[in-house]
Amino acid sequence: MSDPVQLAKRVADLARCSRLEAEQYIKGGWVSVDGRVVEDPARPVSAETVEIDPAAQAETVEPATILLHKPTGYDTISGRKAAAGLVQPETRWADDSSGVRLLERHFHRLTPLVPLDADASGLMVLTQDGRVWRRLTEDGDEIEQEYVVEVSGDIAPYGLRKLNHGLHYNGRALPPCKVSWQNEIRLRFAIKGVQGGQLRDMCAQVGLGVVAIRRLRIGKVSLAKMPVGAWRYLPVGERF
Repeated sequence: MSDPVQLAKRVADLARCSRLEAEQYIKGGWVSVDGRVVEDPARPVSAETVEIDPAAQAETVEPATILLHKPTGYDTISGRKAAAGLVQPETRWADDSSGVRLLERHFHRLTPLVPLDADASGLMVLTQDGRVWRRLTEDGDEIEQEYVVEVSGDIAPYGLRKLNHGLHYNGRALPPCKVSWQNEIRLRFAIKGVQGGQLRDMCAQVGLGVVAIRRLRIGKVSLAKMPVGAWRYLPVGERF
């Protein structure tokens, strides 16, 4: 039995490539050990069978950003029932057209961003990418979000006008937003800087009860037709 060596060295020998290229093959999910994909270049191997996918490309693996259709009852940023736990290989949306290859490393150190109330559903963002983190935190209040809110009851006189501009929340006047009727029981909000509980409170101020809230869009990125509980990758080059 040969002495153990790091997987990256074995791959470099097999592919007759540099150690850096070997590490890129491994981190990219192109290398298997005894038939199982291994993404750790430092993994020791000795007599195991190491294979390199014929389609392997020596490219730097980009940090992942994941878009989840959060169900109601799950917490986004913190809480005992974290929505991040729903992000698993088997819950990836079958129609994900991002072109991003699924890697085990994509499920590590995901940071949830842009809070969404536990009793709301819809688009949620989790990322490993510092550029996305900065965009959605430092510029978050300037990024428009779109919601559909199912309501009950009768709206007060001039209620729609007040929803667009003229209400207060937590003792502060709210800036203008865009609110319109989608149908007889659903309002569509296009709003910036929304706070926890704000949409429910705004509706209450004009005599409406809230049945359900769903976030459809954050900036330029939309939920599309992704089903509840499923997730997809944010494609490389797509921006909020």
